[in-house]
Amino acid sequence: MSIITLTTDFGHKDYFVSVTKAALLQEAPNTTVVDVSHEISPFNHTETAYILKNAYKSFPKGSIHIVGVDSELSPENNHIVMLFDGHYFIGANNGIFSLIIEEMKYEKLVEINIHNTILSTFPVLDIFVKVAGHLSRKGSMDVIGKPLKQLKEMVGVKPVINDSSTQIIGSVIYIDNFGNVVTNIKKSTFLDIQKTRPFTIYAQSVKFEHIYDSFAAAINFSIPKENREEDGKKIALWNAAGHLELAMYKSNPLKVGSAHSLFGLDFRTPITIVFN
Repeated sequence: MSIITLTTDFGHKDYFVSVTKAALLQEAPNTTVVDVSHEISPFNHTETAYILKNAYKSFPKGSIHIVGVDSELSPENNHIVMLFDGHYFIGANNGIFSLIIEEMKYEKLVEINIHNTILSTFPVLDIFVKVAGHLSRKGSMDVIGKPLKQLKEMVGVKPVINDSSTQIIGSVIYIDNFGNVVTNIKKSTFLDIQKTRPFTIYAQSVKFEHIYDSFAAAINFSIPKENREEDGKKIALWNAAGHLELAMYKSNPLKVGSAHSLFGLDFRTPITIVFN
C-alpha cells in the first residue's frame, strides 16, 4: 500500500484540503493519505522546505509527497516530479525542492507534461493528484513527464560567514506552534566555525551566550522547583533537526507570549553569532 502525504498552505477554513483528499480516494483508493501540514504560511518556500525535509524521512521509501505551496502553473513555475532518497516529490519548480535536498543529489527529475489533456485552475487537485495516483500504481515517471536537467535554486537562504570567520549571520526561517524561533544556522556549521571559542548570539535586543542540547538541559533540577529560573527562561538550543532555535521555556504564546512575540523575532529577522 502506498503512502501519499500532503503539505500545503491551504489552511482548514476552506474546502481545498477535503476535495484534494476526496480526489485521492478516487484516484488512488488503495493508498493511505497523511497530512504533514496545511498551516504553511502562504507562499512561504523556506517554511515548506523546513517542515517537509524533516518529515519525509519518517515515511517508508516509495512514499509520494504532494507539495501544494505556490503551485500555480506559469512560464516561470513549471510542475515537476523529483525522485530523491527513494521518495517521490510532486510540486512546482519554485525552489522548495532545492532546499529539501540541499547539497545532495536527486535520482531523477521530470517536468510534468500532462497539462494539455487536463484543463486546470487548481493544479494540486487536477494535476498533482493524477500524478500521485499514477506513481502509486508503480507507473513510470517518463509517462507523465519529460527529463529536466536541474532544479530552480533558492538564493539568500543560507547563513553568511565573514572572511575572518568571526561571525555567522543567519536568519529566522520558521516559527513553530509554541512561538519558538528556528534559524537557518545549523549545528554542524556552528561547530566548524567556533573551534571552542566563546560566542554571543544577538537576536534583536536579546543576547545568548550558551546553546543547550535540549530544553531540560537548560534547567538546574538540583535546585528546589520554587527557586528555579524556569518558566519564561530564555533558551538557545539545538533542536531535533540540528538547527539553532531560540525559545522561552514552557511559554504559552496565547497567555504570556513567546520568543517570537517577546523578542520581536519574525520570519527573516537577522540572527548573528559573534565569536570572541
